[in-house]
Amino acid sequence: MHGPYPPEPERAAEVRRRFGEEARAARPDLAALCLLVGAAADGTVDEAGLDAAQIELDRLAGLLPFAPGGPRSWALALADVLGWRCGFRGSAGDYERLESSLLHEVLRRRRGLPILLSVVWMEVARRAGAPVYGVALPGHFVVGFGPQEDRVLADPFDGGRLLSVADAELLVAGATGGPLDPSMLTPADPLDVVLRVLNNIRAWAASRPERTDVALWAVELSLLLPSHPARLRYERAQLLVQRGDFLRGAAELDAYADVVAGVDETTAERVRGQARAARALLN
Repeated sequence: MHGPYPPEPERAAEVRRRFGEEARAARPDLAALCLLVGAAADGTVDEAGLDAAQIELDRLAGLLPFAPGGPRSWALALADVLGWRCGFRGSAGDYERLESSLLHEVLRRRRGLPILLSVVWMEVARRAGAPVYGVALPGHFVVGFGPQEDRVLADPFDGGRLLSVADAELLVAGATGGPLDPSMLTPADPLDVVLRVLNNIRAWAASRPERTDVALWAVELSLLLPSHPARLRYERAQLLVQRGDFLRGAAELDAYADVVAGVDETTAERVRGQARAARALLN
């Protein structure tokens, strides 16, 4: 399965505009940004679809008990409602589906990647008043409840299973081969979460050469975030050339060369050569 497919150009431009505005807001809304990522991916998602996803998050929050107690009680309540009763969790096969990175599809299918399931946990818990935040462990995103001295970690990919420190250490060791550093447990910034979601989508598209459409919109959304790797401009230029937009791709390559020229003239000249080669494809 290779769908879904992006919307028509006018709708795509509107989604990008709104995504950029939300990303620059004083307090970016994580759910809104993730839903706009979904709208950029799936041309069938209209305004009613975006509203329906927000309503579903509200509905799920209403299933939680009122103020169940401390961090552990909140984590157990989320695991009971989302993991056990509603069946939100992940499996190895979810890594092969683009839908696993799209919030509206995760809400529909109740399956997804660790980071999108964590977004569901966070957004539902936040609506219910829980002290919740994302924890971007290397290779595996989880959620945390409560302050550092009383922190409880849960793994939404595993139905909300509570994690001990030893469990977290095993996750990190499996991903990096190294130890768990306390800095890895720092609450994740919403924009960093969105960039990581988009990085996952770019990785999905990178292994599917026929889906440069997905890679392109994911890069373009990433470039709208206030903080992003400068190399994304180079990646966008390459994608434009691959898709046959040689003039725009060449212009983007020249612009990137100008950016890096001050620190690496050798790389800048190599990129300028790629721009010349792209223009030559028009002959």
